Amino acid sequence: MRHTLPLAPQFYVTAPQSCPYLEGRRERKLFTALQGEHATTLNNALSKQGFRRSQNVLYRPSCPECSACLSARIRVADFEFSKSQRRILKRNTHLDRVATSPWATEEQFNLFRRYLESRHADGGMADMDIFEFAAMVEETPVKSRVVEYWDRTSSFDEDLIATCLTDVLDDGLSMVYSFYNPDMSRNSLGTYIVLDHVRIAQEAGLPYVYLGYWVPGSPKMGYKAGFSALEVFRGGEWHDIQDGHDYAAETHPLAVDPIAEQVARITLPDTRAPKD
Repeated sequence: MRHTLPLAPQFYVTAPQSCPYLEGRRERKLFTALQGEHATTLNNALSKQGFRRSQNVLYRPSCPECSACLSARIRVADFEFSKSQRRILKRNTHLDRVATSPWATEEQFNLFRRYLESRHADGGMADMDIFEFAAMVEETPVKSRVVEYWDRTSSFDEDLIATCLTDVLDDGLSMVYSFYNPDMSRNSLGTYIVLDHVRIAQEAGLPYVYLGYWVPGSPKMGYKAGFSALEVFRGGEWHDIQDGHDYAAETHPLAVDPIAEQVARITLPDTRAPKD
C-alpha cells in the first residue's frame, strides 16, 4: 500500500517595491517554491490560475493598491491571424526556428544584453551577468525548451535573431521570457515570436499559449491585447478580454483581497496515490 500527502506548498509575499508597469503604484508578489517530484503537477495547476514561473519559483501579482496585472492566454483553436500579423509572418520567413533543451549559450547572452540595453536599461534585469542569465535559462524543474530564431540569410553565416524560454504545460505553451535583436524593429519580432508559438501549439495540438501578464493602461503590455481569442484570468476564472475601460476597477485599492483570502481560493492538485 502506497500513500502520499496532498500537495500543500507554502506561500509567501514579497515586500512592496515600485511597479514597473504603472507609474506611482507599488508591486508585491505572492509566490511559492517549485521543486520536488510534483513540480510539473504544481506548475500545470497554478499556471491555470494566473501564476508564472521564474526558475524554481511560481509567482502571481498580489499588489497592495490594485489588481491590474491580468494573466493572459491565447485560445489556439479560435485564433485568427490578422492582415498585419500575416505581414509580420511574411517579413520573417528568412528565420529558422530551432527548439533546444534549456541550455544557455554565449550567443543567447550577447543578444539578451543588447535587448536589455535597448529596451529595458533601467529594469530589474539590467545588471544580470552571464551566470545569472544561465540560471534563468537552466534552473527549471519542469519541461522547458529554448526556442531560437536564426537568420539563414545573414552574411555572417547565421545570426541568432530572437530567443524565447518556453515551458511545455499539459494544456499549452507558457512563454516565460523572450528577447530579440532590437535593431530589427520593422520585423516586429516580439509579435512574431508569439505568432510562431501559436503555430507550434497548433502543430502540437495544445489549446493555449500563455503570454504572461496584460496590464490595462501600460504601454509596455498593451500589444498583447492585439491578439485574437485572448483570455484573461480575472476573479478566479478565465474570460474573453473586454474593452479596456471595463478594467478601471482593477486599479482601485478596494479591488485587492486580503492575502489569506487569495491563498484560500487557490486550487491545489491532489497527488495522493489510490490505495492498492
